[in-house]
Amino acid sequence: MNNKGHVLLVDDEPYILEFVGSLLKRGGYSVVACENSSRALEEFRKADFDVVLTDIRMPGADGIELLDNIRLLNPDVPVILMTAYAELEVAVRAVKRLAFDFLVKPFKSDDLLGAVEKSLKFDRLVALEKNYKNMLEETVRRKTKELADALSTAHGLIRELMIRLTTAAEFRDKETGAHIMRIGLYSNKLAEALDMPLDYIEGITLTAPMHDIGKI
Repeated sequence: MNNKGHVLLVDDEPYILEFVGSLLKRGGYSVVACENSSRALEEFRKADFDVVLTDIRMPGADGIELLDNIRLLNPDVPVILMTAYAELEVAVRAVKRLAFDFLVKPFKSDDLLGAVEKSLKFDRLVALEKNYKNMLEETVRRKTKELADALSTAHGLIRELMIRLTTAAEFRDKETGAHIMRIGLYSNKLAEALDMPLDYIEGITLTAPMHDIGKI
């Protein structure tokens, strides 16, 4: 049977670990079972889990604390909380800690498997969204670089054209050539003094020397 997902199961009751673990394995999931939160955190750090299924009331750190610690390590992995005490306060704490689902013992097998399956679908949707964002960001970076390279090439061509025209003007009239260069420099300094935008400063520096090019 194909592995449908990797589940971290946490409960201090051995019979719950055995029952739920067997149920999940029959459903096609691989399971790592832990009897307390400390062991569960060790396992969580060692492997990638698709979903965490944990009891709330346990000796030592409870399921809510485990949820908080898991969120620090991986904020996206779905965590399903189980409890035999259907208390409103406990449910509110679970919601505030962004638990994916909340199961009250004793629960039906179908309810448990349904909750795990829903959490896996959610996990895959989150992964797809991340992959899409990464792909989009990479495309934007690549296109931005291509545009920057194209603009750099265009600016280089404009500068080369200006130098060639200035050289042609100097060949015809040295004073006109020097005047052209001075106009470009003056225009640059005036635009800077007026706090004009950088693209405007660069544009006027490149184009101002063209004003007398007709004398060629």
